[in-house]
Amino acid sequence: MIQCSISIVKGAYKILEQAIDQIQKWAEETGKFEAIAWDKMPEIYLYMDQVITYMDKQLKLFERNENTRLLTSSMINNYVKDNVLERPEQKKYSKEHLAMLTMICMLKQVLSIQDISQLLKSLIEHTSKTELYDQFRISQAKVLEDICSRVNQTAEQGKLALELSIEANARRTAAERILSELAEEEAPKHNKKKEKAKMQD
Repeated sequence: MIQCSISIVKGAYKILEQAIDQIQKWAEETGKFEAIAWDKMPEIYLYMDQVITYMDKQLKLFERNENTRLLTSSMINNYVKDNVLERPEQKKYSKEHLAMLTMICMLKQVLSIQDISQLLKSLIEHTSKTELYDQFRISQAKVLEDICSRVNQTAEQGKLALELSIEANARRTAAERILSELAEEEAPKHNKKKEKAKMQD
């Protein structure tokens, strides 16, 4: 009976050790991750299946497990339909599409598609897509390095998961509040533009 209990404890401890090893392996790899630079993206236009293959490689570290997908062809079609992503030319996607998809896939873990659309469109009004994407990937790399450093330095992974969840919720709430206030501020300007366009017609 005692030997059986010892075996169970040893088995549980081994499973825990394996889990911690996997977590640390992921943290080490993800902490060094940086989204591909604009000038290193494919210069040629890609068809849908090529886009999915390319994006799968970029998003692999951010998927919860092997059974989850952050991007599918139907998702891309919906983003185009909802005007979050520009329509491809003759069903072929450019590096602008790849950059936007990268940002959308990362941001949709936190924000609604509507909020993402509003955010990206408002930022693009004041900067180019190239500059926006570069700012995004640099910011993302810095945050990932900081977070993964905490993961590697913490023995109590469960406690850290709770802390990170609380932080994520607080940051999401703040981001949504900011976007909500900005949307209300931009609404009158948008209505004036529509009225002006009608008058010109």
